Amino acid sequence: MDRYLVFGHPVRHSKSPFIHTLFARQTQQELEYGLAEPAVDEFAQALRTFFDQGGKGCNVTVPFKEQAFTLVDRLSLRAKRAGAVNTIKLTDDGVLLGDNTDGAGLVADLKSHGVTLADSRILLLGAGGAARGALAPLLAELPSELVIANRTHTKAQQLAAEFHDLGPVTAQTYEQLAGPFDLVINSTSASLQGELPPLAPALIHTDIAIYDMMYGASDTAFISWAKQHGARQTMDGLGMLVEQAAEAFTVWRGIRPGTKQVLRELKRNLGVI
Repeated sequence: MDRYLVFGHPVRHSKSPFIHTLFARQTQQELEYGLAEPAVDEFAQALRTFFDQGGKGCNVTVPFKEQAFTLVDRLSLRAKRAGAVNTIKLTDDGVLLGDNTDGAGLVADLKSHGVTLADSRILLLGAGGAARGALAPLLAELPSELVIANRTHTKAQQLAAEFHDLGPVTAQTYEQLAGPFDLVINSTSASLQGELPPLAPALIHTDIAIYDMMYGASDTAFISWAKQHGARQTMDGLGMLVEQAAEAFTVWRGIRPGTKQVLRELKRNLGVI
């Protein structure tokens, strides 16, 4: 039976085995999917051993995505742009192909919620790996403008300059931001600590769409804050998790699973519904 893993540290909380087991059942694919939590300095060896022992593919999560980028034989265009790898496939000719499905998962989830990206004005909070992975897929949707804001402004400037060839992307300080924006995406990890990015409440209006890449059994701090200031459409990153997994499954198996029922099952598993 074909074997797949998710590598991370820590990774025991990962919902990837749950998601991919449902995908396999739905598409009648014979595979098994497990967890691997090597020590931070043992990832490269663990990855090699997995594929040497017949592994077919894997997901890679924190803190190994950037390291995986350097360990594969070939990179997809979106992995090159993201500067990180979250999906690896052993091809038929024995090549380890590194891909990044995070941005595609974000865009798919936004569209599933009816968010219009074309000609929209998007504010992306954060300039780390999550933001980097989202930029190319977001710009491919042809927004009118994509503004990056980050606590360290120079990082936002560097990211905007790097992706400027793909579309109208600029960097602004939090103090410079002026609305209206159609969509605000929080790619920072602030919600994990119950903290908020320093965004002015005046930027929130009733017709804005708010997206937090983090998720939990209840609203994240950012979503709660946005609702308090009038946002009517708010989304967390749980759908993105399922959509990026579906993209990875497609890379591995050549068949795209449906996500709606799997997302419902995941929400039940987490106690969200």
